[in-house]
Amino acid sequence: MTQLYLASGSPRRRELLTQIGVPFSAISADIDETPLHNETPSAYVERLARGKAEAGRRTVVSDTAFCVLGADTAVVLDGKILGKPVDEADACAMLMMLSGCEHEVLTAIAVLDGERCESRVVRSLVRFRNIDREEAAAYWASGEPRDKAGGYGIQGLGAVFVAGLDGSYSAVVGLPLCESAELLGHFGIPCWQTLNAR
Repeated sequence: MTQLYLASGSPRRRELLTQIGVPFSAISADIDETPLHNETPSAYVERLARGKAEAGRRTVVSDTAFCVLGADTAVVLDGKILGKPVDEADACAMLMMLSGCEHEVLTAIAVLDGERCESRVVRSLVRFRNIDREEAAAYWASGEPRDKAGGYGIQGLGAVFVAGLDGSYSAVVGLPLCESAELLGHFGIPCWQTLNAR
């Protein structure tokens, strides 16, 4: 069976792949995540997902068939990408911008096997309730926002800010499971449906 490598250091992506019964090995894939001039948010996340998959492929030494899955997530407000906060002031500023508003979460996935690469971009809409500065500062003090795009984690304490979601919950966490399973199937990588058959 084709071996799958997940080119991501995200524990959330590892948990999500495990959730749907996909066997994999995690590898690191560090790339430059600076947006290009005039690059759209959708093109940005897709380029990074493909770049991570390619960077991951270069680190694998294997005599057997393998695929690499790369992913990237961006929080987008009014066309502007909100990255990971650099400090408390940055995180609180992001949360104040998101407060009481609806924003986009774009997650791209890419799978490659050396000969071909397929990718998808999944768009979800997240609506926040109003947040005050004291609450934003307390959230930063929890430690959770530090490595999260947009300065929050929907799967953790940040869930209390989310008044509504239109789209894929798992995509907002970091890996759209429906689309990932479909894409992996194109490369012969099974998920939970075949667990009993193995």
